[in-house]
Amino acid sequence: MHSSDVSETITVQGRSTGPDRKTFAFLVVTVLLSSLGGTIFLPVMPFIAQEYTRNQGDLALVVGWLVTIYSIFQLLAAPTLGALSDHFGRRPLLLICLIGSAIGYALFGIGGALWVLFLSRAIDGLTGGNFSILFAYIGDTAPAEERGKYFGLFGALSGAGFIVGPAIGGFASELGYAVPVYIAFGLTVVSVVWGYFYLPESLSKEHRSEQITLPQLNPLTQFRKLFAIVQLRWLLLAIFLFALPFAIMQANIAVLVKDSLNWNADTIGPIFSVVGVVDILMQGVLIGRLLPMFGEIKLTVGGLVCVAGAYLLLGVIALIPSPLLVFGGVALFAVGTGLLEPSLSGLLSRAAGPRQQGIVQGGSQSIQSLAMIIGPLLGGILYTQINHAVPYWVGIGFVALAIIATFLATPVLRANQAADQA
Repeated sequence: MHSSDVSETITVQGRSTGPDRKTFAFLVVTVLLSSLGGTIFLPVMPFIAQEYTRNQGDLALVVGWLVTIYSIFQLLAAPTLGALSDHFGRRPLLLICLIGSAIGYALFGIGGALWVLFLSRAIDGLTGGNFSILFAYIGDTAPAEERGKYFGLFGALSGAGFIVGPAIGGFASELGYAVPVYIAFGLTVVSVVWGYFYLPESLSKEHRSEQITLPQLNPLTQFRKLFAIVQLRWLLLAIFLFALPFAIMQANIAVLVKDSLNWNADTIGPIFSVVGVVDILMQGVLIGRLLPMFGEIKLTVGGLVCVAGAYLLLGVIALIPSPLLVFGGVALFAVGTGLLEPSLSGLLSRAAGPRQQGIVQGGSQSIQSLAMIIGPLLGGILYTQINHAVPYWVGIGFVALAIIATFLATPVLRANQAADQA
């Protein structure tokens, strides 16, 4: 008998006590497996796509579109999934999302035509709300003062998946390029079966929304509310200007090293693992010591400078192919993001009022999804139509603008810091 009722160990007399051990184990494993599934086939995506790309010179553009189509459908579906989970509960929507991801992976592995690959990515994007619903689950079950602990753990697990996933994908590709995709399918099915039988509902009926309105399903509504908050405008612009070249690099790096160094999928996999290792080291060990010393604003700017330096090294690879530049570039990139991401999150939280935390953090994710739509497509066009190095030179320009936007936001941010300390 599957667990469809709200567990008494999750809520006691209306007060959240946190998920019980079995539920917590499911959440931990599902976050890890979802992260593995989402990254395990990154090294083989160009090699699968090239089988159905007539003009190999267009491969970077095709891969860019495969990444972009996922983000387009995720952006469109995210508000709907959130509203539906508020109305019907987290459990059914989480299972639907996992099933959709499994179907997407299966179609990508089966392939047969380029349109099948795009269909698989669209389905995966439409149901790509796994993490947001998992976070909402914790929001339902954990006391407010303990949620940060759970979110931090989930972030570390995602980083671990980013390390292990591409490495597994690279090694598994020795058995065939579709094998990593089928592994992702299998991992997702495990989560579906486990969740169906053992995951209780976290949102009690009395706390569910009575109706779903059209504005809740409109992604543009969230953007309008965000930019109506004056003190957040420059900071949100900085996030977008950083996320845009990040998306370009994520979609393009495998194609760049394939073309420049003639690397195979099993060689490309460790690149993503380097990013994950350094990022966990930065966010898990160093950032807690650096924040009291330098503050969020300085670390944000420092992180952006590191990211710009990383794009400089990666752009040079197209002109001077070198493994040292590859690993140096991605390591410096990971240092930059390790400084930048927690600092930016802290600045956002500080700039927002106590009643604006949800819309601000959710809107930040939507802005990054928008960047994931534009970035891979822009990078693919620049890569194929101009020069292999151009996406990274353009990325440096975007990061420079992000630094300017951060400085423009600084007066308001410093005022907020002074108010917090008063």
